[in-house]
Amino acid sequence: MQVGRRSVVLAGVGATLGAGVALALWWPPGRGPAVPRARVAEASILGLPNERFLPELPGGTDALRREFIQAIDRQRRALGLIDGAPPPARNMLAISGGGEDGAFSAGLLCGWTDHGTRPDFHLVTGVSTGALIAPFAFAGTSQDARLRELYATIRQGDVMVSRSYIRAMFDDGLADNAPLMATIARYIDSRMLADIARGHAEGRLLLIATVNLDAQLAVLWNIGAIAASGHPGALDLVGRVMLASAAIPGLFPPTMLNATLDGRAYQEMHVDGDAFAQSFLYPSSFGGQRRERLRAGQLVTSATAYLIRNAQHDVAGGQVERRTLAIALRAIAALTRASGHNDIERIYAYAERDGIDFNLAFIGPDFTYRSDEPFDPRYMRQLFDYGYRQARQGYPRAKRPPF
Repeated sequence: MQVGRRSVVLAGVGATLGAGVALALWWPPGRGPAVPRARVAEASILGLPNERFLPELPGGTDALRREFIQAIDRQRRALGLIDGAPPPARNMLAISGGGEDGAFSAGLLCGWTDHGTRPDFHLVTGVSTGALIAPFAFAGTSQDARLRELYATIRQGDVMVSRSYIRAMFDDGLADNAPLMATIARYIDSRMLADIARGHAEGRLLLIATVNLDAQLAVLWNIGAIAASGHPGALDLVGRVMLASAAIPGLFPPTMLNATLDGRAYQEMHVDGDAFAQSFLYPSSFGGQRRERLRAGQLVTSATAYLIRNAQHDVAGGQVERRTLAIALRAIAALTRASGHNDIERIYAYAERDGIDFNLAFIGPDFTYRSDEPFDPRYMRQLFDYGYRQARQGYPRAKRPPF
């Protein structure tokens, strides 16, 4: 017994020394002070009044509603319509998260173009991998070749570099997503920024979601307004927001954004928008005037909602090993799947309530190619081609949730 206790003590000392050596070799990354929770809505990154919205805070949806109204006014001016004239038919697109399954939406958009029926979108929203694709969808069909190139050539090394066990323990993620930032920078360049700015001037909106982890709040970034601002930091911020929206907590490092409040410097920690929602279009409080006109039997502007879900809705289960990691991963997968379904149900309910035509695209059960390697280029090409063929032939979009 004495020997056993001594062994335990020595083992504990060894573990402590080992942890100390690891910390000495790799000190955890530091950060600046977080914005006080009570004043997070007042902080700014570029100093633009409409650079982002926080819909969960009081007044957050009011600011977003004003931006929607101003977008309609810009559209009227761009089309030469008189003040108060009803805007033309509106098309809205929401692109979900889904990791490498984002290749589906990329292929779908390109095939949709070649089918000849893809509209210009007045509102595009993106989360996680959807945030990477949303700027291409917003900028228009002229970006299809670059979108195809991105998803035909991307591989794991263009997204992340795995970290050593010691570094992963004491750093801010299991992998480094610096390669993804470099990939974003190759495609989201000054030319793309100019295209986004033009879309904003035409009265269209591009919103990308992240989560402010310090404040535990969803943040909707007004990418078009940032692009149109002419601010020297606009291009860098757009890239960082896209990186943050795809920064899966624990796997990838968070994106740290330098903020200013009352002339003082702060830092905000932003992570994957999936922590807020996998898909979104507009808050529930919107559409009141439209609903009143519908109830009164009056004409309203035609509106269509398109939702691309980068996932299969009906996933076959399987035996789970009695191991901590296997159990945790399966539970997270189940939670993510349920969250995605809830988002679809919510968007459908809003669309039906507000008299908006609902259209859903998702990966069907007929796509059977599988890969265990993250961001496997063969898998992504297969999925891109699958989405392309579906849309090129005239994708039969679901008019209601399929579950």
